[in-house]
Amino acid sequence: MEKTDIAKYTIKDSLFTNLFQDKKYLIQLYRALHPEDTETTENELKDITIKNILVDACYNDLGFTVGDKIMILTEAQTTWTMNIIIRALMYLVQSYHEYFERRNDNLYGSKKVKLPKAELYVIFTGKRVSKPEYVSLSEEFWGGEKCAIDVKVKMIYDGKDNDIISQYVAFTKVYDEQMKLYGRTREAVTNTINICKDRDVLKEYLSSREKEVVDMMMTLFDEEQVMRAYVESEKEEAAMISAIEIYQEMGLPISETIKKVAGKYNLEENDAEAWVQRYWK
Repeated sequence: MEKTDIAKYTIKDSLFTNLFQDKKYLIQLYRALHPEDTETTENELKDITIKNILVDACYNDLGFTVGDKIMILTEAQTTWTMNIIIRALMYLVQSYHEYFERRNDNLYGSKKVKLPKAELYVIFTGKRVSKPEYVSLSEEFWGGEKCAIDVKVKMIYDGKDNDIISQYVAFTKVYDEQMKLYGRTREAVTNTINICKDRDVLKEYLSSREKEVVDMMMTLFDEEQVMRAYVESEKEEAAMISAIEIYQEMGLPISETIKKVAGKYNLEENDAEAWVQRYWK
């Protein structure tokens, strides 16, 4: 089968994470969030991003500390959901847990530990009429009632004055336009990169890492085929287990069930017997 390149569904999130792993751009992000702080240097920023082990793991796109003062967790989001607040809380708890482990802090001791102030952000690049500045756990889930916990997430939609946030948002909009024209293809990706470089959008980053960015944003069609085959095999296995249970409920003897399963699912009789024996109650 000929391999056809298709762009990842998580293309914009992949670029977001990769971009800010470089402290050159991370310091720009921090200064966009804290323009009043002109003294913090790259060396004071420490990446604490929780790494994804599985594609769908619920971890943040980016986490970093500024000295021992601030812990900033930032996520890029294209679809609006208030569940982002719950995710932010989960990210924060896990990030604090790892922070204390790295420092070997004793939370059961009498000495008060240092606790960086947390800041939670979502850079929202989707379309939405209502654009609240903050979303709050207590407001959205408990009608504003006081509770033992609350979480406030600052929403960012555009960025300012061609800062690194506004450039990232511009990149996502160019990609959306190209995807509408060319689908999830390599052409859409390369056009996006070229247009952004021409418009001075993330130009240095895209120029210096163009091949890496393209490779990161693409996945081969046969990879997707493997995933589809896996999903289909899972469905077939579930159907086979269901059939075994039905044959048993019908009162068929185990020997006849084995023959029916072997015939229906094109299995050798000894393989069918292994399946039936495993799920025969």
